[in-house]
Amino acid sequence: MTYKKREWWPGVVLHITARGNHRNDIFRDEEDFQIYLDLMKESIEFYNADFEVYAYCLMDNHVHLLVKCKERHISLFISRIHSLYAKIFNNKYRYIGYLFQNRYFTEVIEDDSQLLATCRYIHLNPVRAKMVKKPEEYNWSSY
Repeated sequence: MTYKKREWWPGVVLHITARGNHRNDIFRDEEDFQIYLDLMKESIEFYNADFEVYAYCLMDNHVHLLVKCKERHISLFISRIHSLYAKIFNNKYRYIGYLFQNRYFTEVIEDDSQLLATCRYIHLNPVRAKMVKKPEEYNWSSY
């Protein structure tokens, strides 16, 4: 199967969505959420801050990230986080198979109004899912 090449250039801002395989949960407890956040932070440091995370929301079965790519392709950042996280998850739960649904989705953010709208969309995800009444009540988002 061939995939369309991802749009990328230095300074691009992307909305990334990654789902659990078959929409299964990728976070089963609070430790899982924290591990993913720690890996995200470590990956930013690993790549010398070439990626800047503007917003994130970790839901039970998917993640939303709003990321600026300074000099490196987004695939380096996401692949590092997801491969390390999948190894930890698979070992912890004795899970066999793919944790994440084939390919993560990306959307190029064209301007400031789209940036704000996407940020709002990401932070309101747990509200729309009726997990909380207000975005600030959700622990696993950058709100």
